[in-house]
Amino acid sequence: MLYGATGYTGRLIAEEAVSRGHRPVLAGRSAEKLAPLAERLGLQWRAFGLEDPAAVRAGLEGMSAVLHAAGPFTRTSRPMVDGCLSVGAHYLDITGEVPVFVEIFSRDAEARAAGVCLLPGVGFDVVPSDCLLAHVSARVGGARTLELALAAVGKPSGGTARSAVELLPRGNLERRDGRLVQVPFLRDAREIPFPGRTAWALPSPLADLETAAHSTGAVDIRTWLAVAARVGQAVNSPLTGPLLRAGLGLLRGAMRLEPVKRAVGAAVHGANEGPDARARAQGKSFLWARAEGAGGRTAEATLVTLEGYELTKLASVRAVEAVLGAGVSGARTPSQVMGVDAVLALPGTERADR
Repeated sequence: MLYGATGYTGRLIAEEAVSRGHRPVLAGRSAEKLAPLAERLGLQWRAFGLEDPAAVRAGLEGMSAVLHAAGPFTRTSRPMVDGCLSVGAHYLDITGEVPVFVEIFSRDAEARAAGVCLLPGVGFDVVPSDCLLAHVSARVGGARTLELALAAVGKPSGGTARSAVELLPRGNLERRDGRLVQVPFLRDAREIPFPGRTAWALPSPLADLETAAHSTGAVDIRTWLAVAARVGQAVNSPLTGPLLRAGLGLLRGAMRLEPVKRAVGAAVHGANEGPDARARAQGKSFLWARAEGAGGRTAEATLVTLEGYELTKLASVRAVEAVLGAGVSGARTPSQVMGVDAVLALPGTERADR
């Protein structure tokens, strides 16, 4: 089952699944939206919401796996995981939201007891970043410290933008001594040696703060997201940096109010349609990773790969194939199920060691 099939990313995944010979059941809240998509693709569909556990269980009846593509996942993941565990269906999703990963990995024992695999983050950014971090960790014989930076070129879909709004009030994070800790936003901007270019980046709470700990055992992890040079320089400036941080603090305070958060989320969702086919085909994503082992040995690597939504539609379907073929259970990361080099099987992807 593909839940959230009528969203921007859901439609891309549905088309990719059919192109690879699969016949997923399309699902979501709206029968009105599902019916025409299912008719176009020649697929079955089911409409149900996630508020009623009994309705979720009924909707999932007979499914062996669910690929969940309806965010914000901080709101939608738990009821779908509950439903999958109750009917014995594997759960996969395309989230990048750290709190979702934390909660799902806390349910590892439940998943093993049910014989179910819980595999969050099977799109961008987690598939390429998890594979890259596992790779550099292996090069140092097991990393104690990991660093990751990501540069994604292109505009977000409405669903992605709304998920970002959900996370903003929760603050910035990094992993220290095995624990996620709060750190300030808009500090410590730095230049990152991405493939072919250097770019400014800001600390950002990427999902790898949680997934890489499980994939590699690293206890200290920091993650960055690329920004325009003028932004990075302004953050580091003693004149403009404090003003930017004060403004962001006021915004985060307002966003803690649920009515404000919902209103902003609805506004950004409606204002963002996601990239068109040409932009997806031409776009690229760039990653940099560094690992340090217990003995001080270090390794760096970079990755050039597909535009984010293009990667997600390809990687997520392959992740479903991997889960169904592997016979694994428990909460897992993409590199644990798909393999450290899985991202290299995607077209246009190149990894370079340094």
